[in-house]
Amino acid sequence: MGRCLGFCLSQQRNHRGKVFGKVSCKNIKHDCPEPLCSNPVLLPGHCCRSCPKAHSHATDKKVDHIFDGFEYFQEKDDELHKTYNDRSYLSSEDISQDDSRTDFVALLTAAADSRTTTSSGVARARFTLSRSSLVFSITFKRIGHPSRVKFIDRDGNIVFEYFVPRTASPESNMICGIWSNLQKSHIRLLKSEQLHVTMLTTANQGEEIHGKLIKHRALFAETFSSIITSDAEHAGMGGIAMLTLSDVENNLHFILMFEGLLERREKERSIVPIRVELLYHRHVLREIRANVTSHDPDFAEVLTNLNNREMFWLSRGQLEIAVATEGKNPRRISGYITGKKSCDTIQSVLSSGDALTPTKTGAVGSATLTLHDNGTLEYQIQVAGVASKVTGVTIETKPRRRSRRNVLFDMTADYNEGRVVGTWERLNARDIHMLLQNELFLNVATSEYEEGELRGQISSLLYSGLQARLQELPVPLAGQFVSPPVRTSAAGHVWVSVDENCHLHYEIVVSGLRKSDDVTLNAHLHGFAEIGEMDDSSREHKRLLKGFYGSQAEGVLKDLSMELLRHLDKGTAFIQVSTKVNPRGEIRGRVHVPNSCESGLSSRIDDAHFDLTSFEEVKLDPEEIKKDPSSCFFEGHFHAHGSHWAPDYDKKCTVCTCQKRTVICDPIICPVLDCANVVHLEDKCCPVCEEKKQEKGIKQTEKSGDQMEGCYFEGDRKIHPPGTTWHPFVPPFGYIKCAVCTCRGATGEVHCEKVNCPRLTCSNPVRRSPSDCCKECPAEEKTPIDLTEMMQADGPRACKFGKNWYLNNESWHPEVPPFGEMKCITCWCDDGVTKCQREQCPLLTCSKIARRENKCCPECKDSYNVEEVEQLKEEEEKKQNWGY
Repeated sequence: MGRCLGFCLSQQRNHRGKVFGKVSCKNIKHDCPEPLCSNPVLLPGHCCRSCPKAHSHATDKKVDHIFDGFEYFQEKDDELHKTYNDRSYLSSEDISQDDSRTDFVALLTAAADSRTTTSSGVARARFTLSRSSLVFSITFKRIGHPSRVKFIDRDGNIVFEYFVPRTASPESNMICGIWSNLQKSHIRLLKSEQLHVTMLTTANQGEEIHGKLIKHRALFAETFSSIITSDAEHAGMGGIAMLTLSDVENNLHFILMFEGLLERREKERSIVPIRVELLYHRHVLREIRANVTSHDPDFAEVLTNLNNREMFWLSRGQLEIAVATEGKNPRRISGYITGKKSCDTIQSVLSSGDALTPTKTGAVGSATLTLHDNGTLEYQIQVAGVASKVTGVTIETKPRRRSRRNVLFDMTADYNEGRVVGTWERLNARDIHMLLQNELFLNVATSEYEEGELRGQISSLLYSGLQARLQELPVPLAGQFVSPPVRTSAAGHVWVSVDENCHLHYEIVVSGLRKSDDVTLNAHLHGFAEIGEMDDSSREHKRLLKGFYGSQAEGVLKDLSMELLRHLDKGTAFIQVSTKVNPRGEIRGRVHVPNSCESGLSSRIDDAHFDLTSFEEVKLDPEEIKKDPSSCFFEGHFHAHGSHWAPDYDKKCTVCTCQKRTVICDPIICPVLDCANVVHLEDKCCPVCEEKKQEKGIKQTEKSGDQMEGCYFEGDRKIHPPGTTWHPFVPPFGYIKCAVCTCRGATGEVHCEKVNCPRLTCSNPVRRSPSDCCKECPAEEKTPIDLTEMMQADGPRACKFGKNWYLNNESWHPEVPPFGEMKCITCWCDDGVTKCQREQCPLLTCSKIARRENKCCPECKDSYNVEEVEQLKEEEEKKQNWGY
């Protein structure tokens, strides 16, 4: 096994001055000493046979010990020229396992000892914890198409359930998914290996397989894999193999995990002999006999010196690995070895900054690749922005010296007008290993740069859920596409799609920049794509794309204007990435995303804060919502996490949202109207100007980008019309009632300030609701209104405003939480119709104008006395010192 390898370590330093060791391996199994007892045994985790009593404690080994046989690759820098540009090369030293990304694996099988075992299914599930999201790829065999994947804690509680869509994976026997925003408690359970995963098929079949998530440091080196199944029906047996090649020699390291292979009577024994075979067309090529323990049946071994035929069969997916027990009633499972399967995307961005001799040309190369089980590699490469003729397109390894490029495959013959499309059919096992270890590069040579103008590392991009990756090529981003063109070392590509809800999904990859430039990266979606069309006046036609982590970004843009959606549909939009050095554009690319978004979208966005029809809840399966631990139960119904709706008690003027089992309901804050006469529409919460009522009804469907002018607020991801006021929505806390934001229409900026609670004259103020910011004086007791009198047909009708009733001709100042009483607005009841009017302010002719607290109208500063001026200064300082 792994402990049969003797290691000879010699300390050396690479070109970065870091100490590393050169590892040579030798099988020392034949050098084992003869044991003194008559019945020696081979214990798991040991190379040589020993006497049972001498090593009784050896069975207590930890799971991680089975990975000692995996060889971790060192940088091959000892012969590199010191001036060679290798900063894009990711060695095992550079991407070692850290807290930001951890890999887990699970073997899923049916319960072999259960009397109700109804499945022969076996699945291999690989999980990657990246920040607070758990990305998973599940490959399965001998089971129907799964419908659900459940994550279960140690107490049997379902902490997350993933419903499998029908078309969301690159292959039919693969599930790709994401569990986003893990709570810290779930991350602790995951890292302490206390989570289980269960996969279920449709209800009528009733198949179910399950397993435990285990943290495996060997997953980092894995390049080949196998799912091992049994020929017997409903046996509940299965396993997985994780394999990798040695760095230089043709030694195949592997780890076996299996369940159900040991019978009940065998489990009672502490040691069980097994046989592992490597086969080609059922002909045994290699055979290993060893012992495993019933409580820890995992097994690790190294097959040394694979010959050329074995390496060829390995590359073609024609080698089979089998595990069998010894004895009268042997059990056997087997499976074919192929390249490691994953939902990740194999891709590359080629830039001039990553060329062997770095330069700045502003050109770009973009590639996506697909590896098949038979060892063939499909590739699609785009080249743009090069100033001279392309003379070579090749796949290479990292050169030993700058003057000695090592070309593995030449695809120049497939190049045609900026595209390279074809298949590499002769990958050997070493090539597959280097491809999946991110050790291969794409190189584009031109007549001006004979050794290479563009170069990029081929790497796996972690699954993100973006379906555009499976269906479309990315859009190249180049400095040559910027207006005016930029000769930059950077390049990039982006996947973009628009879903049925008119939400824009994007994923950007940038390369060729220095690491110091990564922190200044930002990207925008613009509505013009012709060179020279963009200028500073196009602010309302662009949106910021957020989510950069280093040189990658992904996210979703909601509430896009119709103007931008039309540009995307016509192909006149573009995405531009900027840096501190080039704030007007480092690289960019034209984006064409056909969409059929309805023309009424802009009006729905425009009225988002004043009309509850925009808060219609997304129609989801009620049973799915009910099972979601983050859903909310309110007024007899379950609501999905993140959904908005109008509550039954106030359909027009209140909006509720569900935030992780917490319901937050807030009143809609109406905009200040600059008109003499206002009216209340029957289906609207907020009043509108009477003279604009008819115009709005006629032109509702003709709204365009001109009416979309306003402010975009990142918290609620909505556009707010100029002059409107709202409580900021900050996920995951919900609406912050102690702050108020205002859209400054002239600049498009959002200004937020803390709510100044009004001074109260009463001695016992109260907070009407625990979520309210300010306290209020208790409402004076009012003589209850006789509703029966108000409903008489022969008398004047009363008015209902908010939760209160007012008699005909009665006037009042409206209450708007958290501001309290709005003394600048007077409302009155006119025969059942509530009418409100703002106090008319006089026209001021002075140059210095200010607004005083508790005053409705602005005043001239010259009319203030000294004390009032000092008070105004203090209030302004408070507002400036408070930021949001």
